[in-house]
Amino acid sequence: MQPDELKKRLSDGLLSFPVTPFDRDGAFAPTVYADHVGWLAGFDASVLFAAGGTGEFFSLAPTEVPEIIRTAKAAAGNTPIVAGCGYGTRIAVDLARAAEAAGADGILLLPHYLIDAPQAGMAAHVREVCAAVHIGVIVYNRDNAILQPDTLARLVEDCPNLVGFKDGSGDIGLVREVTARLGDRMAYVGGMPTAELFAEAYLGAGFSTYSSAVFNFVPDIAQEFYRALRAGERHQTEAILRDFFYPFMAIRNRSRGYAVAAIKAGVRQAGFDAGRVRPPLTDLTQEEESLLAELIARNKPVASAQGHRHEVQTSA
Repeated sequence: MQPDELKKRLSDGLLSFPVTPFDRDGAFAPTVYADHVGWLAGFDASVLFAAGGTGEFFSLAPTEVPEIIRTAKAAAGNTPIVAGCGYGTRIAVDLARAAEAAGADGILLLPHYLIDAPQAGMAAHVREVCAAVHIGVIVYNRDNAILQPDTLARLVEDCPNLVGFKDGSGDIGLVREVTARLGDRMAYVGGMPTAELFAEAYLGAGFSTYSSAVFNFVPDIAQEFYRALRAGERHQTEAILRDFFYPFMAIRNRSRGYAVAAIKAGVRQAGFDAGRVRPPLTDLTQEEESLLAELIARNKPVASAQGHRHEVQTSA
């Protein structure tokens, strides 16, 4: 996929990050992954991000990423696959090239590893990754990797395949300056944990979409919320926030790392044997798994944007 086509796909429609399933020995489980990605692709996500943050990129060995990308590409049909990428510059360049060779349609450049860095150093990091591949690249602003508007403006001049800006900082003032200055040069993606909680604010700041983690296990709810958001149906978005997303946030906030672990628990409850999270994350307790199952049960079935109804399988 050409970078401009990826930018177009990123700008129109809901995005999601499939979890990475592991077997009982903790190894990647490709059959389960293919089944899950194929199921998600049937709900018309515009782009799926393989081996991303919700896919436990931080827990994967670099050698595991190409197989994950190949499996996702084979299962996703016409849905583009963007690969997670990160760590230090040399590792990120190697990962980006390996993902492109495995068939990825784009690269999501997650924050570099551990240390703070000046703007000039982060810009050099982005330039090297962009220069290493021909596919589109999306930068992810969060934590220790906050690119300022001036830096981004220079980068888009230097890197024609830098087509996306994802934000997980929550700094609305900064992201509004980015969208105002760069206009349609980039696609803008909301990337806060449980992004639906912040979607209205980011829409007002010029972001047309976001990555939905709950799409992993309740795609109907995710799609209906996105449809209502874009249609300006505030009464509907508020109802879904009240009935599903705020109670889900209460479960997610019970422990650090549950922004991933709770999603993986939901995928298991949707009928996919996704296994457990890898350390340093921990799984939900049995009580918390039950709370999640009850929440899903209370919110099914939910009408999707296409008007059909989907029964979510639940188990305690």
